[in-house]
Amino acid sequence: MAKFELKLPKMGESVAEATITNWLKNVGEKIDADEAVLEIATDKVDSEVPSEVSGTLTEILFQVNDVVKVGQTIAIIETEGGSASEAPAPEVKVEGTPVSEAAPTPVAITDVVKTVEAAQAAVAPADFKSSDKFYSPLVKNIATAEGISVAELETISGSGKDGRVTKEDILNYIKNRGNQPLVAAPAVSQPTVSQSTQTAPVSVNGGDEIIEMDRMRKLISGYMVASVQTSAHVQSFIEVDVTNIVKWRDRVKDAFEKREGEKLTFTPIFMEAVAKALKDFPGMNISVDGDFIIKRKNINLGMAAALPNGNLIVPVIKNADQLNLVGMAKAVNDLGNRAKAGKLKPDDTQGGTYTVTNVGTFGSVFGTPIINQPQVGILALGAIRKVPAVIETPEGDFIGIRQKMFLSHSYDHRVVDGALGGSFVKRVAEYLEAFDTNREY
Repeated sequence: MAKFELKLPKMGESVAEATITNWLKNVGEKIDADEAVLEIATDKVDSEVPSEVSGTLTEILFQVNDVVKVGQTIAIIETEGGSASEAPAPEVKVEGTPVSEAAPTPVAITDVVKTVEAAQAAVAPADFKSSDKFYSPLVKNIATAEGISVAELETISGSGKDGRVTKEDILNYIKNRGNQPLVAAPAVSQPTVSQSTQTAPVSVNGGDEIIEMDRMRKLISGYMVASVQTSAHVQSFIEVDVTNIVKWRDRVKDAFEKREGEKLTFTPIFMEAVAKALKDFPGMNISVDGDFIIKRKNINLGMAAALPNGNLIVPVIKNADQLNLVGMAKAVNDLGNRAKAGKLKPDDTQGGTYTVTNVGTFGSVFGTPIINQPQVGILALGAIRKVPAVIETPEGDFIGIRQKMFLSHSYDHRVVDGALGGSFVKRVAEYLEAFDTNREY
Protein backbone atom coordinates (compact mmCIF):
# COMPACT_ATOMS: atom_id res chain seq x y z
CA MET A 1 0.00 0.00 0.00
CA ALA A 2 1.15 3.57 -0.73
CA LYS A 3 -0.10 6.95 0.39
CA PHE A 4 -0.97 9.63 -2.15
CA GLU A 5 -1.27 13.30 -1.14
CA LEU A 6 -4.25 15.04 -2.75
CA LYS A 7 -3.31 18.72 -3.11
CA LEU A 8 -5.36 21.78 -3.93
CA PRO A 9 -4.74 22.31 -7.66
CA LYS A 10 -3.82 25.56 -9.34
CA MET A 11 -7.01 27.21 -10.63
CA GLY A 12 -5.79 30.34 -12.39
CA GLU A 13 -2.99 32.86 -12.42
CA SER A 14 -4.72 35.16 -9.91
CA VAL A 15 -6.14 32.52 -7.55
CA ALA A 16 -3.99 31.54 -4.56
CA GLU A 17 -6.52 29.93 -2.20
CA ALA A 18 -9.97 28.39 -2.01
CA THR A 19 -12.60 27.63 0.61
CA ILE A 20 -13.75 24.03 1.09
CA THR A 21 -17.53 23.98 0.80
CA ASN A 22 -18.34 20.25 0.85
CA TRP A 23 -16.65 16.88 1.16
CA LEU A 24 -18.19 14.43 -1.31
CA LYS A 25 -16.31 11.45 0.15
CA ASN A 26 -15.87 10.31 3.73
CA VAL A 27 -12.87 8.64 5.37
CA GLY A 28 -12.87 4.94 4.51
CA GLU A 29 -14.71 5.30 1.20
CA LYS A 30 -13.31 3.96 -2.07
CA ILE A 31 -12.40 6.52 -4.75
CA ASP A 32 -11.90 5.98 -8.46
CA ALA A 33 -9.43 7.99 -10.54
CA ASP A 34 -10.98 11.24 -11.77
CA GLU A 35 -13.84 10.93 -9.27
CA ALA A 36 -14.72 14.14 -7.42
CA VAL A 37 -13.61 14.12 -3.78
CA LEU A 38 -14.65 17.58 -2.58
CA GLU A 39 -16.14 20.88 -3.67
CA ILE A 40 -14.32 24.20 -3.32
CA ALA A 41 -15.18 27.85 -3.85
CA THR A 42 -13.01 30.70 -5.08
CA ASP A 43 -14.67 34.07 -5.02
CA LYS A 44 -18.07 33.26 -6.59
CA VAL A 45 -17.01 30.25 -8.67
CA ASP A 46 -17.53 26.69 -7.43
CA SER A 47 -15.39 23.76 -8.59
CA GLU A 48 -14.83 20.09 -7.85
CA VAL A 49 -11.47 18.57 -7.01
CA PRO A 50 -11.12 15.05 -8.42
CA SER A 51 -8.70 12.34 -7.34
CA GLU A 52 -5.80 11.54 -9.65
CA VAL A 53 -5.60 7.96 -8.38
CA SER A 54 -7.84 5.10 -7.33
CA GLY A 55 -7.76 4.09 -3.69
CA THR A 56 -9.29 4.64 -0.26
CA LEU A 57 -9.66 7.99 1.45
CA THR A 58 -7.80 7.57 4.75
CA GLU A 59 -7.42 11.11 6.07
CA ILE A 60 -9.10 14.51 5.64
CA LEU A 61 -6.80 17.37 6.63
CA PHE A 62 -9.23 20.31 6.33
CA GLN A 63 -12.87 20.76 7.21
CA VAL A 64 -15.75 22.57 5.50
CA ASN A 65 -15.24 26.38 5.43
CA ASP A 66 -11.48 26.06 5.93
CA VAL A 67 -9.39 28.20 3.57
CA VAL A 68 -6.66 26.23 1.78
CA LYS A 69 -3.79 27.60 -0.28
CA VAL A 70 -2.91 26.26 -3.72
CA GLY A 71 -0.47 23.35 -3.43
CA GLN A 72 -1.44 22.40 0.14
CA THR A 73 -2.25 18.76 0.87
CA ILE A 74 -5.95 18.46 1.68
CA ALA A 75 -6.39 14.69 1.96
CA ILE A 76 -4.51 11.38 2.00
CA ILE A 77 -5.54 8.54 -0.32
CA GLU A 78 -4.19 5.03 0.18
CA THR A 79 -3.44 3.30 -3.11
CA GLU A 80 -2.43 -0.18 -4.21
CA GLY A 81 1.09 -0.80 -5.56
CA GLY A 82 4.42 1.01 -5.17
CA SER A 83 5.25 4.31 -3.54
CA ALA A 84 3.23 7.18 -4.87
CA SER A 85 6.29 9.42 -4.67
CA GLU A 86 7.93 7.38 -7.42
CA ALA A 87 5.22 8.30 -9.92
CA PRO A 88 5.56 11.43 -12.07
CA ALA A 89 3.59 14.47 -10.97
CA PRO A 90 0.02 13.80 -12.12
CA GLU A 91 -2.33 16.32 -13.62
CA VAL A 92 -5.53 17.38 -11.94
CA LYS A 93 -8.68 18.73 -13.52
CA VAL A 94 -10.77 21.62 -12.33
CA GLU A 95 -13.99 21.94 -14.32
CA GLY A 96 -12.51 19.81 -17.08
CA THR A 97 -9.28 21.77 -17.51
CA PRO A 98 -6.02 19.82 -16.87
CA VAL A 99 -3.65 21.63 -14.54
CA SER A 100 -0.26 20.39 -13.43
CA GLU A 101 -0.09 19.44 -9.74
CA ALA A 102 3.57 20.40 -9.52
CA ALA A 103 4.00 22.98 -6.75
CA PRO A 104 4.55 26.52 -8.03
CA THR A 105 7.90 28.17 -7.43
CA PRO A 106 8.27 30.59 -4.49
CA VAL A 107 8.49 33.50 -6.94
CA ALA A 108 5.27 32.42 -8.68
CA ILE A 109 3.50 32.04 -5.35
CA THR A 110 4.59 35.53 -4.28
CA ASP A 111 3.30 37.06 -7.53
CA VAL A 112 -0.03 35.23 -7.27
CA VAL A 113 -0.55 36.18 -3.64
CA LYS A 114 0.12 39.86 -4.42
CA THR A 115 -2.42 39.75 -7.26
CA VAL A 116 -5.06 38.07 -5.13
CA GLU A 117 -4.55 40.49 -2.24
CA ALA A 118 -5.16 43.38 -4.63
CA ALA A 119 -8.30 41.72 -6.07
CA GLN A 120 -9.63 40.97 -2.59
CA ALA A 121 -9.55 44.65 -1.64
CA ALA A 122 -13.19 44.60 -2.83
CA VAL A 123 -14.09 41.93 -0.30
CA ALA A 124 -12.69 43.55 2.82
CA PRO A 125 -12.50 47.17 3.93
CA ALA A 126 -9.02 48.68 3.84
CA ASP A 127 -8.64 48.58 7.63
CA PHE A 128 -8.33 44.77 7.57
CA LYS A 129 -4.76 45.36 6.38
CA SER A 130 -3.92 46.71 9.82
CA SER A 131 -4.37 43.27 11.35
CA ASP A 132 -1.62 40.67 11.54
CA LYS A 133 -4.18 37.87 11.77
CA PHE A 134 -5.51 35.92 8.79
CA TYR A 135 -9.24 36.01 8.12
CA SER A 136 -10.99 34.10 5.33
CA PRO A 137 -13.00 36.03 2.70
CA LEU A 138 -16.22 34.63 4.19
CA VAL A 139 -15.37 35.88 7.69
CA LYS A 140 -14.42 39.28 6.29
CA ASN A 141 -17.71 39.52 4.41
CA ILE A 142 -19.74 38.64 7.50
CA ALA A 143 -17.77 41.15 9.57
CA THR A 144 -18.32 43.87 6.96
CA ALA A 145 -22.05 43.17 6.70
CA GLU A 146 -22.46 43.20 10.49
CA GLY A 147 -20.35 46.32 11.05
CA ILE A 148 -17.63 44.53 13.01
CA SER A 149 -14.36 46.46 13.07
CA VAL A 150 -10.92 44.85 12.94
CA ALA A 151 -10.31 45.68 16.59
CA GLU A 152 -13.56 43.95 17.54
CA LEU A 153 -12.87 41.00 15.23
CA GLU A 154 -9.51 40.43 16.90
CA THR A 155 -11.26 39.90 20.25
CA ILE A 156 -13.09 36.83 18.94
CA SER A 157 -11.54 33.52 20.02
CA GLY A 158 -11.06 31.25 17.01
CA SER A 159 -11.69 27.52 17.09
CA GLY A 160 -10.07 26.83 13.71
CA LYS A 161 -6.58 25.71 12.91
CA ASP A 162 -3.93 27.90 14.59
CA GLY A 163 -6.70 29.82 16.34
CA ARG A 164 -8.28 30.97 13.08
CA VAL A 165 -11.76 32.52 13.36
CA THR A 166 -14.27 30.32 11.51
CA LYS A 167 -17.73 31.10 10.21
CA GLU A 168 -19.27 29.41 13.26
CA ASP A 169 -17.10 31.51 15.59
CA ILE A 170 -18.18 34.84 14.12
CA LEU A 171 -21.84 33.81 13.82
CA ASN A 172 -21.88 32.72 17.47
CA TYR A 173 -20.24 36.01 18.41
CA ILE A 174 -22.88 37.98 16.48
CA LYS A 175 -25.64 35.96 18.15
CA ASN A 176 -24.37 36.93 21.62
CA ARG A 177 -23.04 40.32 20.62
CA GLY A 178 -25.68 42.32 22.42
CA ASN A 179 -24.36 41.07 25.76
CA GLN A 180 -20.74 42.01 25.02
CA PRO A 181 -19.03 45.42 25.29
CA LEU A 182 -18.46 47.13 21.97
CA VAL A 183 -14.92 47.85 20.79
CA ALA A 184 -14.36 51.19 19.11
CA ALA A 185 -13.04 51.03 15.57
CA PRO A 186 -9.61 52.61 15.04
CA ALA A 187 -9.45 56.00 13.34
CA VAL A 188 -8.87 55.92 9.61
CA SER A 189 -7.42 58.50 7.24
CA GLN A 190 -10.65 59.04 5.33
CA PRO A 191 -14.31 59.45 6.32
CA THR A 192 -16.19 56.21 6.71
CA VAL A 193 -19.87 55.44 6.81
CA SER A 194 -21.04 54.91 10.36
CA GLN A 195 -22.41 51.44 10.90
CA SER A 196 -24.98 50.23 13.35
CA THR A 197 -23.52 47.55 15.59
CA GLN A 198 -26.88 45.86 15.88
CA THR A 199 -29.69 45.48 13.41
CA ALA A 200 -33.25 45.99 14.52
CA PRO A 201 -35.04 42.73 15.30
CA VAL A 202 -37.35 41.49 12.56
CA SER A 203 -40.75 40.28 13.62
CA VAL A 204 -41.80 36.91 12.20
CA ASN A 205 -45.30 35.50 12.23
CA GLY A 206 -46.52 31.97 11.72
CA GLY A 207 -47.02 32.36 7.97
CA ASP A 208 -43.52 33.61 7.21
CA GLU A 209 -40.79 31.39 5.79
CA ILE A 210 -37.20 31.81 6.96
CA ILE A 211 -34.58 30.95 4.32
CA GLU A 212 -30.85 31.15 4.94
CA MET A 213 -28.86 32.92 2.23
CA ASP A 214 -26.73 30.61 0.12
CA ARG A 215 -22.97 31.11 0.01
CA MET A 216 -22.99 33.23 -3.16
CA ARG A 217 -25.74 35.52 -1.89
CA LYS A 218 -23.76 36.10 1.31
CA LEU A 219 -20.70 36.99 -0.79
CA ILE A 220 -22.69 39.38 -2.97
CA SER A 221 -24.18 40.95 0.14
CA GLY A 222 -20.71 41.54 1.55
CA TYR A 223 -19.43 43.00 -1.74
CA MET A 224 -22.33 45.42 -2.08
CA VAL A 225 -22.11 46.70 1.50
CA ALA A 226 -18.32 47.07 1.25
CA SER A 227 -18.61 48.97 -2.05
CA VAL A 228 -21.15 51.47 -0.69
CA GLN A 229 -18.98 52.01 2.39
CA THR A 230 -15.84 52.42 0.28
CA SER A 231 -16.86 54.57 -2.70
CA ALA A 232 -18.71 57.88 -2.92
CA HIS A 233 -21.26 56.87 -5.53
CA VAL A 234 -22.58 59.49 -7.97
CA GLN A 235 -24.47 58.98 -11.25
CA SER A 236 -24.73 60.57 -14.69
CA PHE A 237 -27.42 59.69 -17.24
CA ILE A 238 -27.60 60.21 -20.98
CA GLU A 239 -30.13 59.23 -23.65
CA VAL A 240 -28.81 57.65 -26.82
CA ASP A 241 -30.37 57.21 -30.25
CA VAL A 242 -29.47 53.68 -31.36
CA THR A 243 -31.85 53.48 -34.36
CA ASN A 244 -29.01 52.90 -36.83
CA ILE A 245 -27.55 50.12 -34.66
CA VAL A 246 -30.93 48.37 -34.41
CA LYS A 247 -31.47 48.53 -38.19
CA TRP A 248 -27.90 47.36 -38.93
CA ARG A 249 -28.15 44.41 -36.55
CA ASP A 250 -31.52 43.35 -37.96
CA ARG A 251 -29.99 43.39 -41.44
CA VAL A 252 -26.79 41.42 -40.70
CA LYS A 253 -27.59 39.14 -37.73
CA ASP A 254 -28.63 36.12 -39.81
CA ALA A 255 -25.59 36.32 -42.08
CA PHE A 256 -23.38 36.87 -39.04
CA GLU A 257 -24.68 33.74 -37.31
CA LYS A 258 -24.36 31.68 -40.49
CA ARG A 259 -20.75 32.78 -41.07
CA GLU A 260 -19.45 32.92 -37.50
CA GLY A 261 -21.65 30.35 -35.78
CA GLU A 262 -22.47 32.96 -33.12
CA LYS A 263 -25.56 35.02 -32.36
CA LEU A 264 -25.05 38.76 -32.68
CA THR A 265 -26.64 40.55 -29.72
CA PHE A 266 -26.44 44.24 -28.84
CA THR A 267 -24.04 43.58 -25.95
CA PRO A 268 -20.80 43.23 -27.98
CA ILE A 269 -21.66 46.42 -29.90
CA PHE A 270 -22.02 48.33 -26.63
CA MET A 271 -18.89 46.70 -25.18
CA GLU A 272 -16.92 47.82 -28.24
CA ALA A 273 -18.00 51.42 -27.67
CA VAL A 274 -17.15 51.27 -23.95
CA ALA A 275 -13.67 49.88 -24.67
CA LYS A 276 -13.00 52.71 -27.16
CA ALA A 277 -14.20 55.33 -24.66
CA LEU A 278 -11.92 53.91 -21.95
CA LYS A 279 -8.96 54.39 -24.27
CA ASP A 280 -10.02 58.01 -24.70
CA PHE A 281 -10.53 58.49 -20.95
CA PRO A 282 -7.93 56.32 -19.13
CA GLY A 283 -8.91 58.10 -15.90
CA MET A 284 -11.93 55.78 -15.79
CA ASN A 285 -9.76 52.67 -16.13
CA ILE A 286 -8.22 52.94 -12.67
CA SER A 287 -8.37 51.52 -9.14
CA VAL A 288 -7.84 53.10 -5.73
CA ASP A 289 -5.47 51.69 -3.11
CA GLY A 290 -5.61 53.87 -0.03
CA ASP A 291 -4.19 57.27 -1.04
CA PHE A 292 -2.82 55.94 -4.32
CA ILE A 293 -4.40 55.67 -7.78
CA ILE A 294 -3.48 52.67 -9.93
CA LYS A 295 -3.75 53.29 -13.67
CA ARG A 296 -4.58 50.00 -15.34
CA LYS A 297 -2.61 49.13 -18.47
CA ASN A 298 -5.14 46.62 -19.79
CA ILE A 299 -8.82 47.26 -20.49
CA ASN A 300 -10.63 44.27 -19.02
CA LEU A 301 -14.41 44.62 -19.20
CA GLY A 302 -16.59 42.86 -16.67
CA MET A 303 -20.11 41.98 -17.82
CA ALA A 304 -22.62 41.41 -15.05
CA ALA A 305 -24.66 38.27 -15.71
CA ALA A 306 -27.72 36.99 -13.86
CA LEU A 307 -27.61 33.29 -13.05
CA PRO A 308 -30.65 30.98 -13.24
CA ASN A 309 -30.89 30.95 -9.42
CA GLY A 310 -31.15 34.75 -9.34
CA ASN A 311 -27.60 35.40 -8.14
CA LEU A 312 -25.15 37.63 -9.96
CA ILE A 313 -21.69 36.99 -11.36
CA VAL A 314 -19.28 39.18 -13.32
CA PRO A 315 -17.07 37.34 -15.84
CA VAL A 316 -14.35 39.44 -17.46
CA ILE A 317 -13.43 40.01 -21.11
CA LYS A 318 -9.65 40.42 -21.04
CA ASN A 319 -8.01 43.03 -23.30
CA ALA A 320 -11.40 44.03 -24.70
CA ASP A 321 -9.94 46.97 -26.64
CA GLN A 322 -7.93 44.55 -28.78
CA LEU A 323 -10.99 42.65 -30.02
CA ASN A 324 -12.95 43.38 -33.18
CA LEU A 325 -16.73 42.95 -33.17
CA VAL A 326 -16.54 39.26 -34.08
CA GLY A 327 -14.06 38.57 -31.29
CA MET A 328 -16.15 40.58 -28.84
CA ALA A 329 -19.31 38.65 -29.78
CA LYS A 330 -17.55 35.32 -29.30
CA ALA A 331 -16.17 36.39 -25.92
CA VAL A 332 -19.56 37.71 -24.72
CA ASN A 333 -21.40 34.57 -25.81
CA ASP A 334 -18.79 32.22 -24.39
CA LEU A 335 -18.72 33.83 -20.96
CA GLY A 336 -22.49 34.25 -20.87
CA ASN A 337 -23.15 30.62 -21.78
CA ARG A 338 -20.61 29.25 -19.33
CA ALA A 339 -22.00 31.49 -16.57
CA LYS A 340 -25.50 30.09 -17.10
CA ALA A 341 -24.15 26.54 -17.16
CA GLY A 342 -22.01 27.04 -14.04
CA LYS A 343 -18.84 26.31 -16.03
CA LEU A 344 -16.85 29.47 -15.34
CA LYS A 345 -13.31 29.04 -14.07
CA PRO A 346 -11.97 31.08 -11.13
CA ASP A 347 -9.75 33.15 -13.42
CA ASP A 348 -12.76 34.15 -15.56
CA THR A 349 -14.00 36.55 -12.86
CA GLN A 350 -10.64 38.12 -11.98
CA GLY A 351 -8.84 41.22 -13.23
CA GLY A 352 -11.74 43.42 -14.35
CA THR A 353 -10.99 47.15 -14.70
CA TYR A 354 -14.48 48.44 -15.61
CA THR A 355 -17.92 46.80 -15.57
CA VAL A 356 -21.02 46.95 -17.78
CA THR A 357 -24.42 45.67 -16.65
CA ASN A 358 -27.48 45.32 -18.88
CA VAL A 359 -30.49 46.30 -16.76
CA GLY A 360 -32.56 46.61 -19.93
CA THR A 361 -32.71 42.81 -20.14
CA PHE A 362 -35.39 42.95 -17.46
CA GLY A 363 -37.20 45.95 -18.91
CA SER A 364 -35.57 48.66 -16.78
CA VAL A 365 -35.20 52.01 -18.54
CA PHE A 366 -32.18 52.98 -16.43
CA GLY A 367 -30.57 52.09 -13.10
CA THR A 368 -28.03 53.15 -10.49
CA PRO A 369 -25.66 50.18 -10.23
CA ILE A 370 -23.18 49.71 -7.39
CA ILE A 371 -19.50 49.89 -8.33
CA ASN A 372 -17.65 46.59 -8.60
CA GLN A 373 -14.67 47.17 -6.27
CA PRO A 374 -11.83 48.00 -6.65
CA GLN A 375 -12.96 49.61 -9.91
CA VAL A 376 -14.22 53.20 -10.03
CA GLY A 377 -17.06 52.99 -12.55
CA ILE A 378 -19.90 50.84 -13.84
CA LEU A 379 -22.24 51.47 -16.79
CA ALA A 380 -25.86 50.29 -16.87
CA LEU A 381 -27.50 49.73 -20.27
CA GLY A 382 -31.21 50.51 -20.27
CA ALA A 383 -33.92 48.94 -22.40
CA ILE A 384 -34.14 49.99 -26.06
CA ARG A 385 -37.56 51.57 -26.72
CA LYS A 386 -39.39 53.12 -29.65
CA VAL A 387 -40.13 56.73 -28.72
CA PRO A 388 -41.26 59.87 -30.56
CA ALA A 389 -38.34 62.24 -31.08
CA VAL A 390 -37.49 65.51 -32.77
CA ILE A 391 -35.41 64.90 -35.89
CA GLU A 392 -33.38 67.77 -37.31
CA THR A 393 -33.02 67.99 -41.12
CA PRO A 394 -31.92 70.70 -43.57
CA GLU A 395 -35.57 71.17 -44.43
CA GLY A 396 -36.54 71.68 -40.78
CA ASP A 397 -37.45 69.68 -37.69
CA PHE A 398 -40.09 66.97 -37.57
CA ILE A 399 -41.33 64.26 -35.21
CA GLY A 400 -40.34 60.67 -35.94
CA ILE A 401 -40.17 57.26 -34.28
CA ARG A 402 -36.66 56.45 -33.04
CA GLN A 403 -35.05 53.61 -31.08
CA LYS A 404 -33.60 55.10 -27.89
CA MET A 405 -32.05 53.96 -24.63
CA PHE A 406 -30.53 55.43 -21.47
CA LEU A 407 -26.96 54.91 -20.29
CA SER A 408 -26.55 55.17 -16.50
CA HIS A 409 -23.00 55.75 -15.29
CA SER A 410 -22.12 55.23 -11.61
CA TYR A 411 -18.64 56.40 -10.63
CA ASP A 412 -16.50 56.91 -7.56
CA HIS A 413 -16.52 60.60 -6.64
CA ARG A 414 -13.38 60.15 -4.52
CA VAL A 415 -11.31 60.11 -7.70
CA VAL A 416 -13.74 60.78 -10.57
CA ASP A 417 -15.36 64.21 -10.80
CA GLY A 418 -18.50 65.05 -12.77
CA ALA A 419 -16.54 66.39 -15.74
CA LEU A 420 -14.74 63.07 -16.26
CA GLY A 421 -17.69 60.85 -15.37
CA GLY A 422 -20.07 62.80 -17.59
CA SER A 423 -17.60 63.15 -20.48
CA PHE A 424 -16.91 59.43 -20.47
CA VAL A 425 -20.57 58.37 -20.77
CA LYS A 426 -21.13 61.08 -23.37
CA ARG A 427 -18.26 59.66 -25.44
CA VAL A 428 -19.84 56.18 -25.27
CA ALA A 429 -23.09 57.71 -26.53
CA GLU A 430 -21.26 59.50 -29.36
CA TYR A 431 -19.64 56.27 -30.52
CA LEU A 432 -23.01 54.51 -30.52
CA GLU A 433 -24.81 57.29 -32.41
CA ALA A 434 -21.97 57.50 -34.97
CA PHE A 435 -22.11 53.76 -35.62
CA ASP A 436 -21.07 52.95 -39.20
CA THR A 437 -24.01 51.17 -40.84
CA ASN A 438 -21.88 50.28 -43.87
CA ARG A 439 -19.38 48.23 -41.89
CA GLU A 440 -19.13 44.47 -42.33
CA TYR A 441 -18.68 43.17 -38.79
